[in-house]
Amino acid sequence: MITKTLLCLTALGLATGASAQENGISFRFGVGPNSTPGYFGADENEISPTGSFKLEKLQFRNLSLGGPRDDGLSFGGSVRYVGARSASDFAELAGLDDVDASFELGGGPRYTQQGYEVFADLRYGIIGHESLVGEVGGDLILSLAPQVTLRVGPRLLWGSDDYAQTYFGVTPAESAASDFDSFDAQSGWLSAGIKAEASYQFNDDWGVTGTLRYDQLQGDAAESPITQSEDQVSASFVVTRKVTIGF
Repeated sequence: MITKTLLCLTALGLATGASAQENGISFRFGVGPNSTPGYFGADENEISPTGSFKLEKLQFRNLSLGGPRDDGLSFGGSVRYVGARSASDFAELAGLDDVDASFELGGGPRYTQQGYEVFADLRYGIIGHESLVGEVGGDLILSLAPQVTLRVGPRLLWGSDDYAQTYFGVTPAESAASDFDSFDAQSGWLSAGIKAEASYQFNDDWGVTGTLRYDQLQGDAAESPITQSEDQVSASFVVTRKVTIGF
């Protein structure tokens, strides 16, 4: 089974001369169920737990991260966890090597204006696939009510040679042990899709976020013999809680 969990960090703003403010950290975390394809290219979904994390503000002496920020250019962090893929869990993958779980860490620029945001992230698999992944996209941001926010926009995912080969390639040894032809997956845009996210805040501390995402595999991801379906749909429902700690 492969579980994809995206933990979001807010754009980070750096400021000085703010020592008059109280030192502390404020963040929002969430947990809930997640429905995703069993592995990249699978034609069936599985239910698993997921989570989210959002740093809202960190204040320590003259250093300030996060908090209210003006529209314009900023920087944001991005991390993603991709669960292990075990061939024994899927009859159609018999003969393929298992793929270890991966943790990607990175970030990139954001440009925000009233009603929309665009971003470009580059992440590296510091655990697991040890390769580069890029994601670009944007959202229209609609405030339907004081407590309700809707974000909708496109997503493009790029992967390096090592990333593509890890999840979509078939080595000669794997080919000999399975029903798959050998396949050398190359870097490129591996998926294109759209993401919709609706958030409702009960109060300043508690909220819920529902997410629906559709991706269509592209390039070597679509051509891979491993791929059972080019259409990848995922959904999640997360209950969020804000935590503020002073120090």
